[in-house]
Amino acid sequence: MKAMILAAGKGTRVRPLTYDLPKPMIPILGKPVMAYLIEHLAKYGVKEIMVNVSYLHEKIEDYFGEGYQYGVQIGYSFEGYTNDQGEVVPQPLGSAGGMKKIQEFGGFFDDTTIVMCGDALIDLDIKSALFEHRRKGALASVITREVPWDKVSSYGVVVADKDGRIQSFQEKPSREEARSNFASTGIYIFEPEVLDLIPSKENFDIGSDLFPLLAAKGLPFYAQRRAFNWIDIGTVSDYWEVCQSVLMGEVAHLDMPGIQINDGLWVGLNTSIDWEGTTIEGPVYIGSGTRIERNVTIVGPTWIGSGSHICSGATLRRSVLFEYTRVLPNVSLDEMIVFKDYSVGRAGDMKHVSEVDPDAWANARDRRSKRRLEKNIVSIHKSV
Repeated sequence: MKAMILAAGKGTRVRPLTYDLPKPMIPILGKPVMAYLIEHLAKYGVKEIMVNVSYLHEKIEDYFGEGYQYGVQIGYSFEGYTNDQGEVVPQPLGSAGGMKKIQEFGGFFDDTTIVMCGDALIDLDIKSALFEHRRKGALASVITREVPWDKVSSYGVVVADKDGRIQSFQEKPSREEARSNFASTGIYIFEPEVLDLIPSKENFDIGSDLFPLLAAKGLPFYAQRRAFNWIDIGTVSDYWEVCQSVLMGEVAHLDMPGIQINDGLWVGLNTSIDWEGTTIEGPVYIGSGTRIERNVTIVGPTWIGSGSHICSGATLRRSVLFEYTRVLPNVSLDEMIVFKDYSVGRAGDMKHVSEVDPDAWANARDRRSKRRLEKNIVSIHKSV
């Protein structure tokens, strides 16, 4: 069995995290979500993996390389072109179109292939799913998961008969219109013959183009109903909730990194904590090289990325701070994600650093207090 990871999208619904990161590189417990997928595939003996890339492709390729550290082989297919100015321009071909490009280039899809999106955490029993796929003689299988009826409007749902043969799809139907509450998880199993149905050099999507074609032709196309952990990072609010669940230990097989030095408190290497007046209520992770000054309050679930600096009097509650975040004195961050020049609240409200108090948070690597200096210069000009 081979694998294909879909990683060419821009991840627009997860901005600002994806301004500087491709969606599969968004970290969970300090590790890119795609790394968990590769480890899971390797666990089931899937060693040959192709990844289609486009937006910020070099960050994925530089991190994962050819996959030797995971005991697998990884290949990449870039979707885009170089313009007249020598600039690389991403141009995704659609999930199915990307597969067709790979097939025409080197014939990779010569065996049963599991295809999955690169932005979800899963613990699917791949061996069992493959067994059912082959037992039914399926040309294509869609892995589905039951969701509450009041949540169906957030998913693409699969309508199948009692034997699992797919009849139709509904994209984010209302509760009243929904004919099923089994959502497509973006995990598929394909036989090589499926590639013959995908047109060459066209933007072609698996869900909206290939699947209706399979259903219309009456080919052996099945849905599998499976209960497993499937955590999709669809929006920034989803990401905040995922981080909270993971830190609370509610997701199996995801263990807190670092060393546990107190009840509910894990730290990385060379972390400095001034305990005078400081209160930390777990679960909290403090990354390596982070400095916590005196009189700080941290309430979990909270993740503080490596190289950060939490100044005296600051308060953090149920927040996620990416690496090298400096929270300035007496600042309070509640249910907040801080990522470089942006902060995002639990409800998804985003602010650029220019829109917040200049004495709220900053880059921990910048020791110049630049914004404070600029503020003083403005005050001097006004007084003159």
